[in-house]
Amino acid sequence: MSHVAGVLDTSVVIDLERLDPAHLPQEPVITAITLAELSVGPLVTEDPAERSARQARLQVVEAAFEPLPFDAAAARAFGGVAAALRREGRKPAARAFDALIAATAIANGLPVHTRNPADFAGIDGLTVVEVGDPADH
Repeated sequence: MSHVAGVLDTSVVIDLERLDPAHLPQEPVITAITLAELSVGPLVTEDPAERSARQARLQVVEAAFEPLPFDAAAARAFGGVAAALRREGRKPAARAFDALIAATAIANGLPVHTRNPADFAGIDGLTVVEVGDPADH
């Protein structure tokens, strides 16, 4: 099922060129948190070729998307996300980027499209759409 608009999790953004557009929202958006997460990538690898590839991906994503900000509404939604993760016995800090992406999606009334649905399990008010590997279809 295709959603009109939806937040692409960082896992989807990384694999975007390999994924079937039919399994993505018609109007894909990203969050500022995904840009932050992608910005870390080039800085933490020692491999020059990988660093270059990660930097290129970051630049393509920055050019292609206007990210949703982590604003006051997202900050308020984050409280509920963190509480839900704690109820599930999970520590919000361990998946901080995912929790912030989830809060931004909730604040904007959008589903999250992810390759890793378990990262978003148990978060009240969040619609999670799994984006499978093209080889699985």
